[in-house]
Amino acid sequence: MQQITAPELAAWLADDKRARPFLLDVRENWEFDTCHIEGATLMPMQSIPARIDDLDEDAEIVCICHHGARSLQVAAFLERHGFQKVTNLTGGVHAWALQVDESMPKY
Repeated sequence: MQQITAPELAAWLADDKRARPFLLDVRENWEFDTCHIEGATLMPMQSIPARIDDLDEDAEIVCICHHGARSLQVAAFLERHGFQKVTNLTGGVHAWALQVDESMPKY
């Protein structure tokens, strides 16, 4: 799987010439309600096995969590199930808040 930093993801999202990735936020509801990257879809980690058919195997998927550990596990799970375009956001939304959007709440 690939890794992407918060500034690299921000550049990707700002690039109109690149297709927008599917932002898969695997945190819990309260975490997502506290802060999230605009356009992200919430699908808590424990729900992924039951909802895997809701995901497009052909889509570019960026997995997101608080610091990058849960999303790394989900990305590995997706790869084991045939997803080939999976990227993990290193440092998670915490890195995003520090490096891209300093107005984002931190927890």
